[in-house]
Amino acid sequence: MSLQITIIKNAMGKKIMQIKRYLLLLLLVVPLQRVFADTWQSDLKNGQYQNPVLYADYSDPDMIRVGDDFYMVSSSFNVMPGIPILHSKDMINWTIIGHVYNQLPLEKFDKPSHGNGSWAPTIRYHNGQFYVYFCTPHSGLFVATAKDPAGPWQLEQMASVELWEDPTPFWDDDGKAYLIRGKVRADILYIHQMSADGKRLLDDGQVIFKDLDTQPVIEGPKVLKKDGYYYIFAPAGGVKVGWQAVLRSKNIYGPYESKIILHKGNTEINGPHQGGVVQLKSGEWWFMHFQDRGLFGRIPHLQPMTWHDGWPQMGKDQNNDGIGEPVARWKKPDVGQTYPVTVPQTSDEFNQDKLGLQWQWHANPQPNWYSLNLANPGHLRLYAEQNLTQFGNLRFVGNQLLQKFSSPSFSATTKISFHPKQLNDKSGLVVNGQKWGYIALYQTNDGVRLGAFKGHYEQYDDATVEMASIAAEPSASEQYDYYFKVDVKQGGEYQFYYSRDGKKFTALGEPLQATAGVWIGAKVGLFALSPSINKSGGYADFDWFRMD
Repeated sequence: MSLQITIIKNAMGKKIMQIKRYLLLLLLVVPLQRVFADTWQSDLKNGQYQNPVLYADYSDPDMIRVGDDFYMVSSSFNVMPGIPILHSKDMINWTIIGHVYNQLPLEKFDKPSHGNGSWAPTIRYHNGQFYVYFCTPHSGLFVATAKDPAGPWQLEQMASVELWEDPTPFWDDDGKAYLIRGKVRADILYIHQMSADGKRLLDDGQVIFKDLDTQPVIEGPKVLKKDGYYYIFAPAGGVKVGWQAVLRSKNIYGPYESKIILHKGNTEINGPHQGGVVQLKSGEWWFMHFQDRGLFGRIPHLQPMTWHDGWPQMGKDQNNDGIGEPVARWKKPDVGQTYPVTVPQTSDEFNQDKLGLQWQWHANPQPNWYSLNLANPGHLRLYAEQNLTQFGNLRFVGNQLLQKFSSPSFSATTKISFHPKQLNDKSGLVVNGQKWGYIALYQTNDGVRLGAFKGHYEQYDDATVEMASIAAEPSASEQYDYYFKVDVKQGGEYQFYYSRDGKKFTALGEPLQATAGVWIGAKVGLFALSPSINKSGGYADFDWFRMD
């Protein structure tokens, strides 16, 4: 009996030691993994949500409700395809369902046009049709229409003008249509009459609001009518330090009185403004706005909204100053039921005939830039077609296939097979902004090498600097097959790694700091480049791209 007890105790002791070792391993490993393993999600799955709703650069968001569905658009600036359409059932869980245009029909957008392109779009639904209005600062006013928000969209240029911005349509109860807009550098709001179909302007417009003392830098107007009042929701004070204002009048032409209804207050949410207002079937009102987070771009927050004495109130008045402040957490919108947790797409296995909707180029895409699931089924092939004579400055490179940073920290990994044809052909994984870094395979006089590089938009001599490199090793099939990875930490510091087997990764180069681009957040993605002007270079095949 004593022998049995001794055996049982010994077995239990070994089991306890195994459990202790396992728990210790968890304590050591899990915190490290969580730095890169959590994709940001707003839905807390307990009846509440947290802000931001999306930790990604969906700048200048506008939102509508059509039946039980919500649709959101945002600025794209110079990246293509432009103006993503996002869909949700509860304003918390979003996916990308399409874009308003694949490219802008102007030759100047065939090259990167940083800071240009589509600014602050507005989406509306009227008479069974979806409308999206936007301006480019130097090409004028555009409207796109569709029966299905996922597309296809028909894009038209309504006016070839300079320095217009932030247009929004409004159809009044009497059937008359109007367009309210701002101007580049803000401060003034204008109104135009439109044709009933929303396709033509009927006059040159007139000023309806300008007050530099109380609402400087006013822009981004959105219009609704309630209880006999016309309300214009318009941010003011500037992107990083401003607030959300509302104008009110009994006449659409004014005069308008104004009130600040949302500001930073004693929170950490700088510049809470510019967005869209919706009312739910349940009667609740909500406001989607953005916060400028530097390298992450302008990320969307959702605020509850109520009405008091004929004025809207947003967020929660946390410091009793009569103005709402943004909420960090709140009860989810009352949409009648609970929906699954979803987030916008990031990873792509390249097994479809179209690129994932998360991908965007830095200029109008050209057919000779890539082949998907054709040249090598199940792979994305990027062709090295770009002229790199301007000191390797990525500012001038349109054929970079990029997507937004989607979490405060993440890891992105890809599998590449490199096939150079000439000297200096290069392909790899890039983090892009006004400062950039990348890891790449490239052809030299002495064979293929693997290097880590960094650069800056403002450098015109030696814009790209090699931090470190090693001789690349061909596989058994004489191909240059590698795994590339980038780990992005909280605050945007990132490090590149390479691997031959996809399991053991080795760091290459120094840690770098991600930065925003021009009006856009930092991006991560893939590229293939060549120095040749008239002769095609080689190519690279990417098996997949995965983000955690």
